[in-house]
Amino acid sequence: MVPGAGRKPDWLKIRMASGASFAATRQLLSRHSLHTVCRSAMCPNLQECWSLGTATFLLLGNICTRTCRFCAVSKAATPPALDPDEPQNIALAVHSMRLKHAVLTSVTRDDLDDGGARQWVETILAIRRMTPSVSIECLIPDFQGNETALDQLMAATPEVLNHNIETVPSLYSRVRPQASYRASLKLLLRAKERHGLATKSGLMVGMGETTKEVTASLRDLAIHGCDMVTIGQYLQPSPEHLPVERYITPEEFEQYRIIAEATGFRHVQSAPFVRSSYHAEDFAQKSETLP
Repeated sequence: MVPGAGRKPDWLKIRMASGASFAATRQLLSRHSLHTVCRSAMCPNLQECWSLGTATFLLLGNICTRTCRFCAVSKAATPPALDPDEPQNIALAVHSMRLKHAVLTSVTRDDLDDGGARQWVETILAIRRMTPSVSIECLIPDFQGNETALDQLMAATPEVLNHNIETVPSLYSRVRPQASYRASLKLLLRAKERHGLATKSGLMVGMGETTKEVTASLRDLAIHGCDMVTIGQYLQPSPEHLPVERYITPEEFEQYRIIAEATGFRHVQSAPFVRSSYHAEDFAQKSETLP
């Protein structure tokens, strides 16, 4: 039994989906030896998204150098070398899936001088060469605040630049011990002010934060140039991960949506199963109207 949370409520039951689109997506990803955050992070929306022919591509391999206590992605201090074919293989998958909007993310690679920024740029360029009409969302790590790496990636001008703060500052030492709340806010501000990008971030709730803290973090994001936000329920991937403190009700998620919209965000998704890339095409369409 999870302390403070108890058995999962009815609103957290997942409706399983399958069919031809799901199978085709799985086969295509396997054929190109591609990783997805859907599978690596045990996303609860995998069945739905793959059945719709969508997936979030995971760059830089599937081993992360950080030890965040909420994340299901495998971890190691020295992951394998980068796959030089990864950018082209992702571009082929995007083209084969006939995507209108492609979402890219990556593990954090603190072992690399540039954090993997060059591989990111090569992937964006490969996608645009093969499928010029596709819009691209990049959910990026913090690159340890390396401004050269950040500028290199941001200069590739993805249609949406996404970077998650994940939680409120009081929980960072427990949830994201190798990350910095202020550095993440600074990254979003850089994307907006220096590069003029449409920006997005996300929060998980149910880890012990208060409504007051979530409201303050939403305000921080807005002040630092964040245009769009996602808010979803944290779910414990395994007994070794951070426990769920509380299951937030759908009514509370609706209240967070109201608070976020009142704070000034142009697009908000707030619900138990919402994740960073869930229905990302909706955010991409909203980004087209941003000044």
